[in-house]
Amino acid sequence: MADTQSSAPVRARADAPASGVTHIRTRHTANYTVLSNRLAQRAGSAVTVGVAAYILSLPDGASIRIDALCAHFKEGRARISAALNELEAEGWLERRVERGPGGRIVTRTFVYDAPGRTESDAPSSVPPAEVPEPAQKPEPGAAPDPRAAAVLGSLRHRDRRLVLSARETAALAPAVAEWLDRGVGPYEIAEALTSGLPDRIDRRPARLLAYRLAALRPPEPAAAPAPTRPVPFQDCDGCDRVFRAPRPGRCRDCRERAAADPAPLAA
Repeated sequence: MADTQSSAPVRARADAPASGVTHIRTRHTANYTVLSNRLAQRAGSAVTVGVAAYILSLPDGASIRIDALCAHFKEGRARISAALNELEAEGWLERRVERGPGGRIVTRTFVYDAPGRTESDAPSSVPPAEVPEPAQKPEPGAAPDPRAAAVLGSLRHRDRRLVLSARETAALAPAVAEWLDRGVGPYEIAEALTSGLPDRIDRRPARLLAYRLAALRPPEPAAAPAPTRPVPFQDCDGCDRVFRAPRPGRCRDCRERAAADPAPLAA
């Protein structure tokens, strides 16, 4: 009997197609990633699909900065950056600016295995019960805080898309004024409102700015300790000397003399 040759063709299944691909599937129980057909069969750049598949396979907390991705792939920064922008535009990836430990502004990236979810579906560093309510709307016709209006007006110099109408400025000004009153400077406010913005803003920028102003609102400054009342003055019962004490009695010198020689004072 002749030995089996390693080059012998695999017998085709009875239901195998006559042409095209035939899958030989293996059941995976570990070290695998589930990809939706919408992503795996995405038309366009193969780099975009590859970058998305690689990011989805990484554990939470792994770095997906462009430098880290370029160290893994052979493609250059331009192609990797373009892939990330395409994924963000289609909803697979979201960059969000949040307030991290110690009040530092950080950019967090969320990756979705199914795009189309709303902004509230993504996890947030601020628990839902602690997300502050938006600032109250100003009264009709009330002039906005000039400090807040100046901060909002400066945003268009950072990003041309952040052009606000007078009504939008008046609506956002109270929240900005609250940040200022809590000790945050104009530069820090502008940085928090403009860092990590998506390449496409499909809605009015005022709604995005209102969300960031509410979600990243700084904590209230610690209350100053209540002033303590000074200890009142008392007249010493032994020498009429004025001294501070919570209640009438003798001064310290008289108490020390009494302790050393109580007879004269008792006489």
